[in-house]
Amino acid sequence: MRAPLSIILPTLNAESDLPGVFSALMEGVATGLLRELLVSDGGSSDASCEIARRAGAEVIPGPAGRGGQLARGAAVAQGDWLLFLHADSWPAPGWAEIVATHMLTRSDQAAAFRLAFRASGPGARLTAGWANLRTRLFHMPYGDQGLLISRALYDSTGGFADIPLMEDVAMARALGRRLRLMDHEISTDAGRYLAQGWLRRGAKNWWTMTRFLAGTDPEILAKRY
Repeated sequence: MRAPLSIILPTLNAESDLPGVFSALMEGVATGLLRELLVSDGGSSDASCEIARRAGAEVIPGPAGRGGQLARGAAVAQGDWLLFLHADSWPAPGWAEIVATHMLTRSDQAAAFRLAFRASGPGARLTAGWANLRTRLFHMPYGDQGLLISRALYDSTGGFADIPLMEDVAMARALGRRLRLMDHEISTDAGRYLAQGWLRRGAKNWWTMTRFLAGTDPEILAKRY
């Protein structure tokens, strides 16, 4: 029986993040869950592609733009299940068992991880807490929470839109109640929040999502993001 899971990572100059995410994903190899690791690169000028190949990943080159990169990765993936991850979001130990259980018991649903930041303090806790609550109540996670989805369900949505921003929100909206929160943590980088402030960055994210849901062109949103 072939391993069922393809993991897809979009990258753009992610050399500092890749060792951490590859280390986290190794348990998928040890448990026989991981079929392939696909790095969909958007034209990195650093060592991202070299690091990915050394780790055994297949590198898929193409234009930058996360929606398009995710779609290109999915197009060549051979697994019956797909796990989309950002390079700076690292599933906590034990993720392979949680993912395997979901695949066995909830084939009709997609899932995201419970968010945490690699930072301390009330800002990190409150921002992550709101993201998790938003996912539970409104089925609207961001891409840094990952997305686990069967190939059949992914194809039924039409896949990721080739847009420069909000591709994660567009997919969540397409899935609706078919998207749930797994009770397992993924930790993501907090660099933008630490640089801009938790409240300011959180408000900007909320306003960007609100404008997208109201119909603003993602190209316009990306220029001001």
